[in-house]
Amino acid sequence: MSGSNSRLRLRRPASDDADILFAIYGDPRTNQTNPAGPFPDLEKAEAVLASWMAHWDEHGFGVWAIARAEAPDQVIGFGGLSLRLYGDVEKLNLGYRFAVEAWGQGYATEFGRAALDHAFSALGRDEVFGLVRPANTASIHVLEKLGMTRVDELDDVPGEAKSFVYAIRNPAAAPA
Repeated sequence: MSGSNSRLRLRRPASDDADILFAIYGDPRTNQTNPAGPFPDLEKAEAVLASWMAHWDEHGFGVWAIARAEAPDQVIGFGGLSLRLYGDVEKLNLGYRFAVEAWGQGYATEFGRAALDHAFSALGRDEVFGLVRPANTASIHVLEKLGMTRVDELDDVPGEAKSFVYAIRNPAAAPA
């Protein structure tokens, strides 16, 4: 989905997004609850970007570059839908990260609604998952505002508290 909603513009990422990806993912403030920490260098951003573009090529969906509608050339974050292993089970995962300057303005919730709509309407998926670190109370709040509920925990980071697994079912899908 390249498109928009009221305040945001979403597009497939491009190789020239590496600098802004590094600026956002390399910022220690956007990694406060991320055990892996900030990206160490531009090469890491380029590798992640290449993997996102490959996901798009293989599956026809993935992580979007997110911009404000009034400044569509200025990326404020990245987020999307991707296939991710939860233990040994592949699930459709909702994820996002915004530049610090975009925090507290409702963009994560607005983006999440658009992504879930895309997952259910365009992709026809029955369920979407979100993985969040227990200390990331802002993202927990966003997932809950989106109607997602905590359904499990995942021991995905050795030596750390288990991550919380959130899920939401497509309202049009048959009951599980």
